[in-house]
Amino acid sequence: MSDSTILAEGYEISTDAGRLDIERVHRWLSTDAYWAIGRARDKQEQAVAGSLNFGVYDSVSGEQVAYARVVTDLATFAWLCDVYVDPAVRGKGLGTALVVAVRDHLLPHGLRRILLATHDAHGVYAKAGFEALEKPDRWMALIFEKLGAA
Repeated sequence: MSDSTILAEGYEISTDAGRLDIERVHRWLSTDAYWAIGRARDKQEQAVAGSLNFGVYDSVSGEQVAYARVVTDLATFAWLCDVYVDPAVRGKGLGTALVVAVRDHLLPHGLRRILLATHDAHGVYAKAGFEALEKPDRWMALIFEKLGAA
């Protein structure tokens, strides 16, 4: 993927962090995304600054309509997170196109894997080749909230 990819539907995907509408992204995630409800604006800005960001934009108005970010070393591993499509444009295939663009952008780097977590969008990710963990018993998580440090 180049810096900006035009989609047939009149939308384009870009990795240019300067185009991000941070206020909109924060509003989407902190008020409507189950995994980020209540996330502070400064925490969102910090996450954006430390990530590879993807925005989907209306090609005519330039308005941002979707977002995803990737935490990665661009060598061995990536974590796809904060994938969100504005409710007004859902059902147009933008979520799938966004996930495919992320996959294709990372493919040349030779990563071993891209991980993600989802409660309800398995079908979207499956279209891009994601599948359930083959051996989930090998994976662990450290939840800071459970340690009383968040």
